[in-house]
Amino acid sequence: MHISELSRKTGVSLRSLRYYEARGLLNPARLDNGYREYAESDIERVRMIQLYFSLGLNVKEILDFSHCAFSQDVKYQCLPNAIEVGEKKLEAIRSQIEALRKAETQLEDCLSGWREMLRKGDGK
Repeated sequence: MHISELSRKTGVSLRSLRYYEARGLLNPARLDNGYREYAESDIERVRMIQLYFSLGLNVKEILDFSHCAFSQDVKYQCLPNAIEVGEKKLEAIRSQIEALRKAETQLEDCLSGWREMLRKGDGK
């Protein structure tokens, strides 16, 4: 299939698909006329790339284990690296969640105080 069809089937822009190719995340065949030719399996590959980006992984992290993640056969020798990347990302996400919870609590406290000031009419 051509890049426009892959874009339509995945909902991913042509620009993003070209970016994935430039970064080595996608490797379409090239026809004699220079057009990219994608396989049906690339639909799922693009969906997985999107999932990994949504999880906060960057291109390098995806590339580090993509040969395992996108393989039809599980390559057990790749799993330790994939697990390591996943654990680091999970720790980063948990740290972000904790920071957001602290910010949430501080903002709630401020709002509560401001509302109390308005309720009392104390504009000092």
